[in-house]
Amino acid sequence: MTVDEIRAYVESLDGVLTLAPAPGDGTPEIAWGDLFFYYAPDGEVPNTQPFATVVTKDYPGEPSTGLDRPGAFRVNVAAGTAEFRRRTGLDAAAAAPGDTPDDAVVAHPVYASLGWLCVVNPGERSAADLRDLLTTAHGLARARRERRDAT
Repeated sequence: MTVDEIRAYVESLDGVLTLAPAPGDGTPEIAWGDLFFYYAPDGEVPNTQPFATVVTKDYPGEPSTGLDRPGAFRVNVAAGTAEFRRRTGLDAAAAAPGDTPDDAVVAHPVYASLGWLCVVNPGERSAADLRDLLTTAHGLARARRERRDAT
């Protein structure tokens, strides 16, 4: 899967707002070239974390996931603790970061304890799983928003 294919898939879900930081827009340089997906049916950036991101470089303070290679990227998904356990067999709160091979759903190198999964350079092997995870994360974000709006 390409970054453009992932973006198109996520943006096909209802209420998605995509932030794509770039030079000149006031965002920090470290975020340029990355994508941040929010559930925001009103088009306003919510005061929450995105439900998924695409990053094109390892961020300072994070373990390396090999994003220093040309064209490499990682899709990060807030799949929730139940989905995390189903996919990894591990309790998210106790999960320790491990290897991040290409084209495999694995625990996020930093946010595993919060139920985040990731895929480095998604391909044929992980594409269906990644689409399912993105749909799940979108649904969780929508449900959180609807609960907040109801109160």
